[in-house]
Amino acid sequence: MSFFSTIKENLLNIVFPVYCISCEKKGSELCLNCLSRSPEAERESAKWIFPCFDYRHPLIKKAIWLIKYKGRKRLVQVFAEILHGRILEELSELFVMQNFHEPILIPIPLSKKRYRERGFNQAELLCKELIKLQTPSPFTLSNNILIKIKETEHQARIRDRSVRLKNIANSFAVKNAELIKNRNIILIDDVTTTGATLTEAKKTLKDAGARKVIAFTIAH
Repeated sequence: MSFFSTIKENLLNIVFPVYCISCEKKGSELCLNCLSRSPEAERESAKWIFPCFDYRHPLIKKAIWLIKYKGRKRLVQVFAEILHGRILEELSELFVMQNFHEPILIPIPLSKKRYRERGFNQAELLCKELIKLQTPSPFTLSNNILIKIKETEHQARIRDRSVRLKNIANSFAVKNAELIKNRNIILIDDVTTTGATLTEAKKTLKDAGARKVIAFTIAH
């Protein structure tokens, strides 16, 4: 964060103080003490998907709901810091073992209709915060490569995995495919459940020429 951004943030905290959504301690919308007590993701997921927290935990579920439906964007900053550490941890091994270098961050996109309704894409906000956390950043951001071309029912409303896969099939496309040719990709999303959305996104990117695709999410 730049010097002027820090001053702006401090002034906003004075005029509009924030409180932890769990313990109500002043200073952060989700304090590190409460976050540290939130359980890590334990449910099995694909080996290329790296979730941080267990979505079944009430605090994590509440925080993500506040981001998506109440626009509490300061919570994005909190989770971006956690994601950043997790990504760097994994990259240190992937760089050596699988030549996973100079990755591109790509957020899971929303459909045009869903974006208009919400006014923002939480995955894109996470990516932008991740880029800010380190200079120079170990990855670059591209939010104009993977696009959502089909309006689909909310995956969270579908319990059956086979139905989820059918619902999300062929819903993504790639623009400017030359930008990802033989490149390593990190997909970012807020939540993974069955992994159907991330799997379809990965398939679309690989078909367009991406080298290797992995994904990180706040919760599973």
